[in-house]
Amino acid sequence: MTSHLPSAETLPASLLEYDQWLCWRSEEREGAPTKVPIDPNTGRFASTTDPATWTSFSDARTYATGGDVDGIGFVFTDEDPLVGVDLDHCRVTETETIHEWAQKIIDRLDSYTEISPSGTGIHVLVRGSLPEEGNRSGNVELYESARFFTVTGARVDGTQSEIRERTEAIAAVHREHIPSSTTQTTQNAAEPPAAQGTAGESLDDTELIERAQQAANGQKFNRLWSGSIAGYDSHSEADMALCSMLAFWSGGDATQIDRLFRDSGLYRGKWDEVHFADGSTYGEKTVDRAIAGTSEFYTPSRSDTTTSEAEASSVDTQAQRIATLEQEVEDLTERLAKRRDSIDALERELHVLEETNADLREELEAARVSTVEESEPTPEESLWRRLLL
Repeated sequence: MTSHLPSAETLPASLLEYDQWLCWRSEEREGAPTKVPIDPNTGRFASTTDPATWTSFSDARTYATGGDVDGIGFVFTDEDPLVGVDLDHCRVTETETIHEWAQKIIDRLDSYTEISPSGTGIHVLVRGSLPEEGNRSGNVELYESARFFTVTGARVDGTQSEIRERTEAIAAVHREHIPSSTTQTTQNAAEPPAAQGTAGESLDDTELIERAQQAANGQKFNRLWSGSIAGYDSHSEADMALCSMLAFWSGGDATQIDRLFRDSGLYRGKWDEVHFADGSTYGEKTVDRAIAGTSEFYTPSRSDTTTSEAEASSVDTQAQRIATLEQEVEDLTERLAKRRDSIDALERELHVLEETNADLREELEAARVSTVEESEPTPEESLWRRLLL
């Protein structure tokens, strides 16, 4: 990784005005490197939705120079006018050249642009606002709230040194690179069924629910669908179980899973809350994990209309395993935080004991010197002693 720690002189002055800075550290999550936000005030995990875990640029940079982190980052919020454009896998580090598709976006936005820590990506910062529908597709991601950008200060040659207002330009980039639901529907209709993620025609929402209710594990599906978490250790495990069933019946269609889950009795506000370092919501991550943990999907082309007992059991087992692992990660994170608190407290206590020990040593030395001085006879006392002897 070619991480950079920027100085104030290498960044847009307007960006330094916000106390929306944090640090980040690269960690491996689920077999892939992930940039985890770190609170410069405490050294613990930061949140892109909790301002208490952010600080000023100077404080974040100071912590980064000595803390166990890889760099600093900026958090986007609804209150600021900033939009971040993340272009992944678009730069060749060996030749320092940028792919044509990314260069066109950079030229159109014509604002402050820098190289990402890996050296293979580009970040563009503009002032403006995003259209409401969608924010990522392929190697293009657009963000304006509840996310953070790593900031390197490695500005791309020929780009602006300040952040410019580019509302129309950002709308054009969004229109060209982020497909709308209407566009996606049209594209899907034009694709053969296999390209849509299933081996045959997909079930509509009503058919899917009917098939799931009539399946071998239909009673369990009905309980979850109605909002019951009976038989599960937590609400999260029940959420995962229902999503895994929906993943099977939908052929792994994330959009349909999300839509149906919102109609279920298990749906709650937590579904749309950002719970992860990469900005993903609890619902998005649950759907992703449910799909990843489903090894077999239903295809309407089969002659049978219900799942076998083995298939039903496999779906439930996978769901419970994923939910259990997720809970273990949360528990370990909490235990780690408590251990860190204990270590901090012990270090403070040790420091106090060391200071107390130093004071006692000084007092002991002073007492020893005083005793020696008092025990030594004066010249007159020495003379009388010799005469007496």
